[in-house]
Amino acid sequence: MDEPLPHVPDKPRARRGRLSRSAEFERAYRQGRSHGNRHLIVYAFARGGDDAARLGVSVSRKVGGAVDRNRVKRLLREAFDAEAAAVPAGHDVVVVARPSARELANREGLGGVRDALRELLEQAGRS
Repeated sequence: MDEPLPHVPDKPRARRGRLSRSAEFERAYRQGRSHGNRHLIVYAFARGGDDAARLGVSVSRKVGGAVDRNRVKRLLREAFDAEAAAVPAGHDVVVVARPSARELANREGLGGVRDALRELLEQAGRS
Protein backbone atom coordinates (compact mmCIF):
# COMPACT_ATOMS: atom_id res chain seq x y z
CA MET A 1 0.00 0.00 0.00
CA ASP A 2 2.79 2.41 0.81
CA GLU A 3 4.84 3.32 -2.21
CA PRO A 4 8.62 3.33 -1.81
CA LEU A 5 10.26 6.72 -1.61
CA PRO A 6 12.34 7.79 -4.62
CA HIS A 7 16.10 7.46 -4.27
CA VAL A 8 17.75 10.62 -3.00
CA PRO A 9 21.54 10.86 -3.40
CA ASP A 10 23.50 11.00 -0.15
CA LYS A 11 25.48 14.13 -1.01
CA PRO A 12 25.27 16.39 -4.02
CA ARG A 13 28.44 16.77 -6.07
CA ALA A 14 28.70 20.47 -5.35
CA ARG A 15 29.31 19.93 -1.63
CA ARG A 16 32.63 18.18 -2.24
CA GLY A 17 33.94 21.17 -4.16
CA ARG A 18 33.40 23.67 -1.34
CA LEU A 19 35.56 25.17 1.35
CA SER A 20 34.00 24.64 4.74
CA ARG A 21 36.57 25.30 7.46
CA SER A 22 37.59 28.78 8.55
CA ALA A 23 41.26 27.74 8.27
CA GLU A 24 40.77 27.06 4.55
CA PHE A 25 39.26 30.53 4.07
CA GLU A 26 42.05 32.14 6.12
CA ARG A 27 44.74 30.41 4.04
CA ALA A 28 43.18 31.74 0.82
CA TYR A 29 42.93 35.25 2.31
CA ARG A 30 46.50 35.33 3.65
CA GLN A 31 48.44 33.36 1.03
CA GLY A 32 46.28 33.69 -2.06
CA ARG A 33 46.24 36.36 -4.75
CA SER A 34 43.31 38.74 -4.79
CA HIS A 35 41.50 40.39 -7.69
CA GLY A 36 38.48 42.63 -7.41
CA ASN A 37 35.93 44.60 -9.33
CA ARG A 38 32.95 46.69 -8.33
CA HIS A 39 30.85 43.70 -7.23
CA LEU A 40 33.20 40.89 -6.16
CA ILE A 41 36.61 40.07 -4.76
CA VAL A 42 38.26 36.74 -5.65
CA TYR A 43 41.07 35.17 -3.62
CA ALA A 44 42.84 32.32 -5.43
CA PHE A 45 45.25 29.98 -3.63
CA ALA A 46 47.16 27.14 -5.31
CA ARG A 47 47.04 24.34 -2.76
CA GLY A 48 48.56 21.78 -5.15
CA GLY A 49 47.35 18.37 -6.18
CA ASP A 50 45.09 17.25 -8.99
CA ASP A 51 41.78 17.71 -7.16
CA ALA A 52 39.13 19.90 -8.73
CA ALA A 53 39.04 23.56 -7.72
CA ARG A 54 37.11 24.27 -4.52
CA LEU A 55 34.88 27.27 -3.88
CA GLY A 56 34.25 29.29 -0.75
CA VAL A 57 31.64 32.05 -0.69
CA SER A 58 31.46 34.94 1.77
CA VAL A 59 28.45 37.27 1.73
CA SER A 60 28.16 39.69 4.65
CA ARG A 61 25.06 41.32 6.06
CA LYS A 62 26.05 44.52 4.27
CA VAL A 63 24.77 42.85 1.10
CA GLY A 64 21.25 42.61 2.53
CA GLY A 65 18.89 40.41 4.49
CA ALA A 66 18.98 36.64 4.55
CA VAL A 67 16.91 36.28 1.38
CA ASP A 68 19.21 38.58 -0.58
CA ARG A 69 22.38 36.98 0.80
CA ASN A 70 21.19 33.46 0.00
CA ARG A 71 20.22 34.49 -3.54
CA VAL A 72 23.66 36.04 -4.12
CA LYS A 73 25.36 32.91 -2.74
CA ARG A 74 23.27 30.62 -4.95
CA LEU A 75 24.03 32.71 -8.04
CA LEU A 76 27.76 32.76 -7.20
CA ARG A 77 27.82 28.96 -6.88
CA GLU A 78 25.97 28.53 -10.18
CA ALA A 79 28.28 31.01 -11.91
CA PHE A 80 31.37 29.24 -10.51
CA ASP A 81 30.10 25.86 -11.73
CA ALA A 82 29.64 27.34 -15.20
CA GLU A 83 33.09 28.97 -15.20
CA ALA A 84 35.01 26.22 -13.38
CA ALA A 85 37.00 25.38 -16.53
CA ALA A 86 38.85 28.70 -16.12
CA VAL A 87 40.20 27.60 -12.73
CA PRO A 88 43.16 25.20 -12.74
CA ALA A 89 42.93 22.01 -10.70
CA GLY A 90 44.32 22.16 -7.18
CA HIS A 91 43.15 25.69 -6.43
CA ASP A 92 40.98 27.09 -3.66
CA VAL A 93 38.88 30.11 -4.67
CA VAL A 94 37.10 32.35 -2.18
CA VAL A 95 34.57 34.81 -3.59
CA VAL A 96 33.60 37.76 -1.39
CA ALA A 97 30.48 39.66 -2.44
CA ARG A 98 30.54 43.43 -2.08
CA PRO A 99 27.29 45.24 -1.19
CA SER A 100 26.67 46.13 -4.86
CA ALA A 101 26.45 42.39 -5.69
CA ARG A 102 22.80 42.44 -4.58
CA GLU A 103 21.94 45.10 -7.17
CA LEU A 104 23.85 43.15 -9.82
CA ALA A 105 21.94 39.96 -8.97
CA ASN A 106 18.59 41.78 -9.02
CA ARG A 107 19.31 43.73 -12.20
CA GLU A 108 21.12 41.16 -14.37
CA GLY A 109 20.61 37.82 -12.62
CA LEU A 110 22.88 34.86 -13.26
CA GLY A 111 24.28 36.34 -16.47
CA GLY A 112 25.58 39.46 -14.74
CA VAL A 113 27.05 37.55 -11.81
CA ARG A 114 28.66 35.08 -14.21
CA ASP A 115 30.25 37.90 -16.26
CA ALA A 116 31.63 39.62 -13.16
CA LEU A 117 33.05 36.34 -11.83
CA ARG A 118 34.48 35.32 -15.22
CA GLU A 119 36.39 38.60 -15.45
CA LEU A 120 38.05 38.00 -12.07
CA LEU A 121 38.78 34.31 -12.67
CA GLU A 122 40.51 35.23 -15.93
CA GLN A 123 42.63 37.80 -14.08
CA ALA A 124 43.50 35.22 -11.45
CA GLY A 125 44.45 32.72 -14.15
CA ARG A 126 46.87 35.18 -15.76
CA SER A 127 48.76 35.90 -12.56
